[in-house]
Amino acid sequence: MAAPETTTSQDDELDLRELLGTLVDHKWLIGIVTSVFLVLGVGYAVLGTPIYEADALVQVEQKVPNLPGLSAITQTLGASSSEATTEIALITSRSVIGKAVDELGLQIETAAYHFPVFGGWMARHFAADSSNVVSPLMGLARYDWGGSKLDIFQMKVPAFLEEKKLVLVAGEQGSYTLYYSGNVMLAGQVGRIANGHGFSMEVRELLANPGTHFEVIHHKALAVINQLQLDINASEQGKDSGIIQLSYDHEDPDLAARLLDHVSRAYVKQNVDRNSAEAASSLTFVREQLPRIRLDLDKAQSALNAFQTRAHSVDITLQTKGLLDQAVAIETSIQQLRMQQADMERRFTAQHPAYKALLEQIGQLQAQKSGIDKQVGSLPDTQQELLRLTRDVEVLNATYTGLLNQAQQLDIARAGTVGNVRVIDPAAVDISKPARPKKALAVLGATFLGAFLALAFVLLRQMVRRGVEDPSAIEQLGLSVYASIPSSLAEKQNFLQGRRGRADGKQKLLAINAPTDLAVEALRSLRTSLHFARIEAKNNVLMISGASPGAGKTFISANLAAVIAKGGQRVLLIDGDMRKGALHTVIGGRPDKGLSELIAGQLNLEDAVRTVGDVEGLQFISRGKAPPNPSELLMYARFADLLETLKPKYDLIIIDTPPILAVTDAAIMGHHVGTSLLVIRFGLNQAREIALAKQRFEQNGVWIKGAVFNAVERRSVGYYSYGYYEYSSNPA
Repeated sequence: MAAPETTTSQDDELDLRELLGTLVDHKWLIGIVTSVFLVLGVGYAVLGTPIYEADALVQVEQKVPNLPGLSAITQTLGASSSEATTEIALITSRSVIGKAVDELGLQIETAAYHFPVFGGWMARHFAADSSNVVSPLMGLARYDWGGSKLDIFQMKVPAFLEEKKLVLVAGEQGSYTLYYSGNVMLAGQVGRIANGHGFSMEVRELLANPGTHFEVIHHKALAVINQLQLDINASEQGKDSGIIQLSYDHEDPDLAARLLDHVSRAYVKQNVDRNSAEAASSLTFVREQLPRIRLDLDKAQSALNAFQTRAHSVDITLQTKGLLDQAVAIETSIQQLRMQQADMERRFTAQHPAYKALLEQIGQLQAQKSGIDKQVGSLPDTQQELLRLTRDVEVLNATYTGLLNQAQQLDIARAGTVGNVRVIDPAAVDISKPARPKKALAVLGATFLGAFLALAFVLLRQMVRRGVEDPSAIEQLGLSVYASIPSSLAEKQNFLQGRRGRADGKQKLLAINAPTDLAVEALRSLRTSLHFARIEAKNNVLMISGASPGAGKTFISANLAAVIAKGGQRVLLIDGDMRKGALHTVIGGRPDKGLSELIAGQLNLEDAVRTVGDVEGLQFISRGKAPPNPSELLMYARFADLLETLKPKYDLIIIDTPPILAVTDAAIMGHHVGTSLLVIRFGLNQAREIALAKQRFEQNGVWIKGAVFNAVERRSVGYYSYGYYEYSSNPA
């Protein structure tokens, strides 16, 4: 069994030459599929609804800190100068997009009915050439043919009808009717609020022919916002540039531009409000600190005056003056940072990096202050006390003045209308160049897709089926190929008629109706080969079987019998498939009164044998009625006795048997015949299947003499059926 394994291994391999040959063989299929997709691509490019892209440009500047020293802290932390990543999330947030949805009324979606396939293109074409509503074509008033418009100002629907399809039908003189599932929900007039069945709607404008249908859907606000978050594209132009580009695609260019404009304005307003809110919060904190600092300043001033009075106006020496200036500068900085610490404690935790950086700066200043205090300790007691009191006054005075200035700045920032973002380019749409469809790309893409799918289908089918297409593969299995029968168009038509149940009892022998057909010529070659193959046969009985259904053994059996009979021999054709035999559909007549009744003893031989009128010397026995036990019936002695009775009366007996891999009938009949042939169909039967059928026969003691390669098709690579093409002759 080494040969079948070798063939199987080869059968699993695909080479480039074979693949190219397969593509050439199916060039018409590939061409047709590609052409269909090309036409579809052209249709989409011409008839597809144009989609326009609106775009806008927004700049995000680095945020200026409100409190002194925060800029230094930010730089210490290494913060990026671009805040675009955060701002992109804010632009597409529900709060920003939700305002645009409310202002534009995007919860209400309306669309006029258009004639299928090309109705939308016609409506756009006619609307461009006419300033009025186009009259209905062919009396189809329910469709919009151009110029129709529906603008719903406000609409409320019951909760269970949100996201449901409603139909609004235009009436006479601005009237309309709203339907749901064919039921009237509302009837109203343009410009007036209509109520009923839980609906409330006001139509602002309705331009349409009476009877025009509009689809109306009231969406949930969250559903619209979520979809727009996906549809609106926001991206930074260049790394850390702070320039954000917004884009949105829609079939209505005006709506696309207005949506981006509303989103941009809502985003800028939100940014300004956010900055104003932060300034207001800091202003409140500063104003809370001012009275306390003022009180501390008054106390310090009083203490200094009292000391000077007791000490009789002691002056500060030059050495003390230098230490005082340093101490005041350090203490002022510490006080400012303490103010920032109190403000940051309201917004950040103790683990925040900015808060930790602030504490680190305070610690550094405290260390410097300790150094100054050591130097002050070497001064006389009077100078130490004077320096301390003077330092407290000057520090509190500087702190108080700084807070007053900061309060004024924050008040201005709170009342201002400038944030750290601005719109550079307002939303705009280029209506001369739709974003989609890109006609050239659509046509090329559709053509490529069609070609790819066709190629993939052909190659995949070839890889999956992998039926034998070369007689050399059969010979490697140990079977001699006695003949290769070309595919016949006339026989395919007969086969399809039989499959569709169109058997009319008439004779359909290809050898009689088309004697010059290439398949018949090949059968004549098979007749010659069998003449020499049967010389050493034990009897004149020929069995024709197959590995599986659909190989064409019935066609081979019937037409081979006709060809041999026309050669002057007496031939008996027996339909040995008592289950699903179809020889009667080719020879003509009915299947009953045949082999099953003969073996069962229910019919005489003279009544079972039929003469085929169009072929002298050919007789036929049909399958008979389908018995419940065909295999057991064939094992009766009557079957062997029947063959012994028939052998002397004919030159050749041909038995058409069921496929061996389906049932065992062929193996039983094979013990009574002298020659056995296996019919193999081109491109259908696989090498494994053929090897298994041969093995099945041999296990039952039946030796297959050879094979008939049926329905051979011309291929660019492989077997060509040499000698059969463009050949005709008179039948033998």
